[in-house]
Amino acid sequence: MLMLKVGHFDQAEELYNELLKNASDDSDKGYIYHQMGFLKNNQGDYEKAATFYEKSLNIREKILPSNHHDLATSYSQIGQVYNNMGDHSKALKFYDTSNTILEISLPPNHPHLAISYCSIGLVYNNMGDYSRALEFYDKSHKILELSLPSTHPKLATSYNNIGLVYNNMGDYSQALEFYDKSTKIREISLPPNHPDLAQSYSNIGTIYDNMGDYSTAFGFYEKSIQIRELSLSPDHPDLATSYNNIGQLFSKMDNFSKALEFYNKSLQIRQKVLSPNDYDLAQSYHNIGQVYKNMDDYSKALEYYDISNKIFDKTLPPNHIDFATIYNNIGVVYSKMDDSSKALEFYDKSLKIRQKALSPNHPDLAALYNNIGQVYKNMSDCSKALEFYNKSNKILEKTLPSSHSLLATSYDNIGHVYYDIGDYSDALEFYHKSLEIKKNILPSNHPDLAASYSNLGGVFSSKGDYSKALEYFEKSIKISEISLPLNYQLLAFSYDWLGRIYRSMKDYSTSLNYFEKSLVIREQVLPETHPNRAITYSDIGDVHRLMSDYEKALVYHEKALTIQENATCSPLQCAATYINLGKTYREMENYSMALTYCEKGLKIHEEKLPKNHPDLAVIYHNMAKLYLSTGQHSIAITYVQQAVDIGQEKLPRSHPHLLEYRETFELIRESQ
Repeated sequence: MLMLKVGHFDQAEELYNELLKNASDDSDKGYIYHQMGFLKNNQGDYEKAATFYEKSLNIREKILPSNHHDLATSYSQIGQVYNNMGDHSKALKFYDTSNTILEISLPPNHPHLAISYCSIGLVYNNMGDYSRALEFYDKSHKILELSLPSTHPKLATSYNNIGLVYNNMGDYSQALEFYDKSTKIREISLPPNHPDLAQSYSNIGTIYDNMGDYSTAFGFYEKSIQIRELSLSPDHPDLATSYNNIGQLFSKMDNFSKALEFYNKSLQIRQKVLSPNDYDLAQSYHNIGQVYKNMDDYSKALEYYDISNKIFDKTLPPNHIDFATIYNNIGVVYSKMDDSSKALEFYDKSLKIRQKALSPNHPDLAALYNNIGQVYKNMSDCSKALEFYNKSNKILEKTLPSSHSLLATSYDNIGHVYYDIGDYSDALEFYHKSLEIKKNILPSNHPDLAASYSNLGGVFSSKGDYSKALEYFEKSIKISEISLPLNYQLLAFSYDWLGRIYRSMKDYSTSLNYFEKSLVIREQVLPETHPNRAITYSDIGDVHRLMSDYEKALVYHEKALTIQENATCSPLQCAATYINLGKTYREMENYSMALTYCEKGLKIHEEKLPKNHPDLAVIYHNMAKLYLSTGQHSIAITYVQQAVDIGQEKLPRSHPHLLEYRETFELIRESQ
């Protein structure tokens, strides 16, 4: 047993094998198998651990009374192994059997019952059944309160566990309350450099991290790391965990170079002190892959995911929940690479595992449905996108507090789809739901609030309510300029929208000013061939057209088209440039070129958008003006009638576009 405690696993295994050969009775064999299970569990070889524990259990079931304490221990240890393997239903079955024995054989307030309830709570927490997790953690905690002094470290651990559940539920104020209780006990009862205090500070840092308060989070992570650097060896795994947490924080702040620096520090320790197939080592490779994914370096991301996956292949059963995470993240990479079929292939692999391993309302299932919805949105399959987004949303509404940040994201995603199909009233409803949550849980200058204001501004602009749109975009820009680096893309996105609004209001000099501000940011932070640069070039070109500077307009449209025809771009983005080029050639009276480009743009819009989408009405109106210019009034009236019909169905009566369609209709009718 001493060799196990000091980590001499190979020597311990040799000794147990010798003891097993010489074991004279079943009792000794049962004990040795149990210890070998313990050894394999500590080595992370869970399948062998389960085999040895079950051999021990088979012997003990034959020679011991059905309510013997050693039987309870065997069931509990097997439960722990299955929990480590991610097979939570099996873990629960063995923990429950152990617990039943303990409840029969022990007094109701015995400390071993507290441990048993805690183990069951842990499994429910891992399954995402947080109400049941709290129920069992609470039962455990009540026993500890009765049997221990109020400042005992075990009570601190219990408060910590309850805080963890509230953190997972997104109830950060409650989580903070329990983490604070845990920390106060540890500050009183433990030396100032005790590792458990470091854990407490790290957990509190995680709460502030999740709340988006990164500076406070960083302060607590630093307190944790200072203790660990003083009290632990430079290569201690807990130091690797601290570096990992700080890397994760920098990753969330989009400071990817710093994230990689700390993730690599964590990785170097783990490579030194852990076995090549250790779980935490796989997690390190996975985290680095995540950073490369966020940096859009997809080949590097896939490379690190692959290393992580190979470790899991050696150490985990094929349906382990961590495979689902890897497959999900590989799916995200392929989605970002616009390889929708590959993305769906990996999401499906992830889904099959999660549906077997998790409860039907687990948040990880909600996240996966959300990702699948995103792929269908990118494929312009809006009905499928809504189907999966709504599946995700139903789970989140059932399992999370009404003010959880994930619900805000879910409402945003549903709002995006409604916006894309031109259903502006439903888009506003979901964007407002998201905004209300964010206002309740985030600081007033948080970037996510800026994004919400920007979303709402876009809808009001599309509805033709330009004063409301300006109000929301100005709120977004004010936050972005305070809380983000000045070259951040949300700011460029807002400037683009302001440019479009002022263009619609016929204030072309102000419009051009905002588009140029956007372009300055995008030229600083994006590669020359990035699709978002093309969007801004085309918008600038359209303003020059409206200012009758057709040569400049063509220069900018051609710059946009050069990018879009040589990069992976949204078809609708290309279509918008074709339409802008068509309008420019119409103004220059080069009608054959105008018709060529307008028809290319129209074809894409008709393929990708619902038949009554407001953007189609804009295209039909442009086609009507083109045919009016060439004197083909019968074709022109057909197109403008389509524009009027869509406008009357989808737009407010006073929308400037609808008024313009009617005006053009009357003009064509009078010209016939």
